[in-house]
Amino acid sequence: MISRIAAGIALSLCLTACGNPLEAAPAPVEDDDTRLTLNNGQIIGFKSSDGAHVWRGVPFGASTAGANRWRAPRPVAQWDGVRSAIAPASPCPQFSREKSIAGKLTGSEDCLYLNVYAPPNATDRNLPVMVWIHGGAHVWGMASERDGSKLATGQDVIVVTVQYRLGPLGFFAHQSLRESAEQPLDKAANFALLDLIASLRWVREEISAFGGDPNNVTIFGESAGGQNIAALIGSPLAKGLFHKAIMQSGGFDSVPLSKAEHANSDYYNPAAVVVDKLGFRGIDSKKTARALRETSVADLLAVYATEKIAANARFRYNDGEPEFPNIPSVISDGVTLPLAPLRSLLSNQATFNAVPMIMGTNRDELKALFQADPALVKKHLGLFPAARDQRLYDLIAEYASRLWRIHAVDEPASQMARAGHKAVWAYRFDWDESGSIGMTNLAKLFGASHGFETPFVFGTFDDFSDELKYLFPDKYAESRDALSAVMSEYWAAFARSGQPRRSAGPEWPRYTNGPQRQLMRFDSERDKGVGILPGADSMGRWIADLQNDKRISQTDLCAILTVLKTYHDGHVIPPPARRQINALRQSQCPTG
Repeated sequence: MISRIAAGIALSLCLTACGNPLEAAPAPVEDDDTRLTLNNGQIIGFKSSDGAHVWRGVPFGASTAGANRWRAPRPVAQWDGVRSAIAPASPCPQFSREKSIAGKLTGSEDCLYLNVYAPPNATDRNLPVMVWIHGGAHVWGMASERDGSKLATGQDVIVVTVQYRLGPLGFFAHQSLRESAEQPLDKAANFALLDLIASLRWVREEISAFGGDPNNVTIFGESAGGQNIAALIGSPLAKGLFHKAIMQSGGFDSVPLSKAEHANSDYYNPAAVVVDKLGFRGIDSKKTARALRETSVADLLAVYATEKIAANARFRYNDGEPEFPNIPSVISDGVTLPLAPLRSLLSNQATFNAVPMIMGTNRDELKALFQADPALVKKHLGLFPAARDQRLYDLIAEYASRLWRIHAVDEPASQMARAGHKAVWAYRFDWDESGSIGMTNLAKLFGASHGFETPFVFGTFDDFSDELKYLFPDKYAESRDALSAVMSEYWAAFARSGQPRRSAGPEWPRYTNGPQRQLMRFDSERDKGVGILPGADSMGRWIADLQNDKRISQTDLCAILTVLKTYHDGHVIPPPARRQINALRQSQCPTG
């Protein structure tokens, strides 16, 4: 689910080319006020334009290349002298989204690094720590794509942004790797999750040097980062390493170990099949493990990049440039996670890390993907996208996005509440005031789409390229920035105290396991504003609404179900909803 949606936001609009905002920033200069001593040696950072003290490219694990590939992170070696921490580290291997090199393989297996942002004079202040886990479909992203300076200085917190192994380097289940394990954790399949756990151990051991409180750590992340939050909630290895969690547009899905390793399907490309395609079939386990570790990253990823499956052919990144949509991720591997499905762990507080939690989605999540679907969107003059039928486009997005909310908020929050975990809050993000470019109305095309809430949390609208600024126009800067201030204050207050409260504004009610469940709605003051959104959602309510919605004709109903069928075949619609959607489609649209 996460991978297909996150890919959608990066699909070509001719106006959403993603660049790295740090490329255009002035080169930072080392500042002696940022000199610190860590366990492995001294580092020096710089001061941002916002006054934050910043350290980039701080290692928390050794290189994962060669013999360390598909192993738990190894310790960082001591260094002599003062290590410069002003430049962003190389990202983990991925196909680039940067405009000038889009689709090119970039990054390094020496990529276990993080960035730290602190208010001035933070040393010895014992500030709350917020650890950001980036999204990107588990196949792209980096620690430096979000600048934590404004959040750190504006809310008086320490912000840490981390990166982790991606794609098959981060998620890979194969017997030969387990048999070649040098230590028990090497038998995992979620190497990305091991990286995140290692980064949290680094925070526990080192963050006090930056002025952070190792006993007050909040993890937060969006999309694939949100799914990683869910995995950390379910991982026994992460117990005690964090104390609160915020899951933005995430999900509690996991892939069974057997499917990740062996079971071929129209979607998953399991490790055993990949090993066969690399030509390693028939050799013994020890030689297979060695051959896998000696294979170049380019050759490994090429297996996935060339495996374009027909069901997803029209959803390719940048009109056919490489991607690997069929990699199992967040695997129930019996090491980092129990073998039971991740979602099932929420039924008992003894089987998940029951910390205070915020979870939410965006009102129009799926428009991020739908905007690139030629069945739903046309292009005026071959260039400017617009919905073929705006009314139907909005209805499809409404019901599809509700499925995400049910799957990622209502059902897991209710499940945790039934298990006795009461410290859960929920939200929906409704801001939809994008601008226009040419003949394209971005507000209609995207709405309150996937990922749009993140810059509001960080307050970093200036980080975007000129093209992306159309999504968050300066025309509405006053109300946009006001909503950003509200959200960042709620997020930081939660990190500080475990209660999402503000000095002014509505009280955010807990998400209880009863009929009076309430969410916080985040919207522009020019629209509905920040307030309470009553009522829980469920599959039963979703089905009833779809069948009784007076806006929807029988033809519309079948069109909606057909689109949802297409998308859940590509693992976009949550797995628990698939059988119900199929049954409804067969009963309502027998000839569809």
